[in-house]
Amino acid sequence: MGDNLRNLRLNYNISQEKLCAELQRRGCDIGRTTYAKYESGELNIRVSVIIELKKIYGCSYDDFFEGLDAE
Repeated sequence: MGDNLRNLRLNYNISQEKLCAELQRRGCDIGRTTYAKYESGELNIRVSVIIELKKIYGCSYDDFFEGLDAE
């Protein structure tokens, strides 16, 4: 999922710092270090963050999980 998070952010052309600032503005208390761990797969992302990211990116939930169920 980390690769999908990184790709969505890069496609949106926003830095981790700016993204975290926007998430904080929307009520998600998250720092850049924590978000970097989401992208690297070191930490599981909270559902509340996924919900806000979906609103920011204007994407579907499927975009976050793309390729994860490949057999």
